[in-house]
Amino acid sequence: MTYVVTDSCIGCKYTDCVEVCPVDCFYEGANMLVIHPDECIDCGVCEPECPIDAILPDTEPGMEKWVEFNRKYSEIWPVIIEKRDPLPGAEALENEEGKLKYFSAEPGKGSD
Repeated sequence: MTYVVTDSCIGCKYTDCVEVCPVDCFYEGANMLVIHPDECIDCGVCEPECPIDAILPDTEPGMEKWVEFNRKYSEIWPVIIEKRDPLPGAEALENEEGKLKYFSAEPGKGSD
């Protein structure tokens, strides 16, 4: 099993989860994070840290597409190992449904 980041993260990019991950398996895109499914050790500490419930176990219904999404982008985006500020305007997008329309495949800043 692994945990995955879903489209709820898009436009918000809260990084509370990054701080608690013991294996540094989060990767940063321009407007969201993903988890590398082969690096995740299924400890579950990240899930409750996400203030918008964007992190789910792959055992939830419909998560197969998110496992592949997370795998694809974790292999091209830089790893993120420290907490950063959320994106400007994150609060306004927190509860919006269907945020995939805002997705950017561009990599994030990377770790400092």
